[in-house]
Amino acid sequence: MYTPVTAEKALEIVKSNDKVYLQAAAAAPQVLINALTNRHKELRNVEICQLHTEGDAPYANPELRDSFHVNSFFIGKNVRHTLKAGNGSYTPVFLSELPLLFKRNIIDLQVALIHVSVPDRHGYCSLGVSVEATLAAIENANYVIAQVNKQMPRTHGAGIIHVSEIDAFVECDEPLPEHTMSSPTETEQIIGDYVASLIEDKSTLQMGIGSIPNAVLSRLTNHKDLGLHTEMFSDGVIDLILKDVINGNYKSINRGRALSTFLMGSKRLYDYVDDNPFIEMRASNYTNDVSIIKQNPRMVAINSAIEVDVTGQVCADSIGSNMYSGVGGQMDFIRGASLSEGGKAIIALPSITKKGISRIVPSLKPGAGVVTTRSHVHYVVTEYGIANLYGKTIQERVKALVNIAHPDHREEIDKAYFNMIK
Repeated sequence: MYTPVTAEKALEIVKSNDKVYLQAAAAAPQVLINALTNRHKELRNVEICQLHTEGDAPYANPELRDSFHVNSFFIGKNVRHTLKAGNGSYTPVFLSELPLLFKRNIIDLQVALIHVSVPDRHGYCSLGVSVEATLAAIENANYVIAQVNKQMPRTHGAGIIHVSEIDAFVECDEPLPEHTMSSPTETEQIIGDYVASLIEDKSTLQMGIGSIPNAVLSRLTNHKDLGLHTEMFSDGVIDLILKDVINGNYKSINRGRALSTFLMGSKRLYDYVDDNPFIEMRASNYTNDVSIIKQNPRMVAINSAIEVDVTGQVCADSIGSNMYSGVGGQMDFIRGASLSEGGKAIIALPSITKKGISRIVPSLKPGAGVVTTRSHVHYVVTEYGIANLYGKTIQERVKALVNIAHPDHREEIDKAYFNMIK
């Protein structure tokens, strides 16, 4: 069906000045990544294009700056240092629109490095735990190299490709990187309670990975007929699906299925999604399309932030002018939920940082990016309550957000804002 080669042989195709796309998250093809990095002495100015990836990113070593430059569409921990070191850049883009950068040749890819399941008897592989923009990369790159892994789950949905679409195959038998979550803190559990109180039966959920989403999910065991339409999920949804809390019966889009574009978690998650028709993986220009999301009634988008100002501006991608993560799909789902019949757009965050700094602020830090505008957000939730901002005046918003700030900071925030606007 196909003839495997060594990773070293497959990566010979990459030339200096090429643009190379890496499949994202837990599907980052580590065998191919290592083989490419090992060619650093003979390569110059290879641009590595990627979303967040799990695992090592050896090409991001600043000492290899002459060989590789990292272009992040969402900045993960393993490449964050490249922005200051000078061997990395950030390209702001909605996750829903990332495939268009390749389809329109705005970013002209030469090579796509992907990670797939073993082909079935008909010659079809699965992109497994991450589809995002990989289909667009495959369709538009000049050359596609696949890491064929016996341990990659075979997921259902749009991420099924035939071996004829792949130019080189490198076999391996390696576990996927696992992302384990710590138990929610008392603060996060309180936030989870508040968010769960906003979720009605028959709602469809979007939430990311982290302690707050897990805290929310743990509070939903008595809910009924929930749906899942999200850009990613982790282990927290499994028990709710097994208990028939999440069944998708009242979704308008992909009814009776849980929809996602990538997933990340433990081996239990990877085993659960393997050949499971209930889990449907689609490209991000589908899962994150506002016109599709909004068709789900009672769509609930639950996202986080770095800081929120008292007028409702949400910074989620930077700490001041220092880029930290990315736009991702927050605005895609905030907007989709806002337009959904009975939908709710929620920003949930602790009131203070670990250092005691308020995350509800009079104004965003200089240089901070506004990912979600004050016109889009509905609810902001901290451990001190729920602020409903939708349709509220600036003065009403200030009062509501000050009331859910940490008590030690409320007076200071209130005074600072009104002194600022005098």
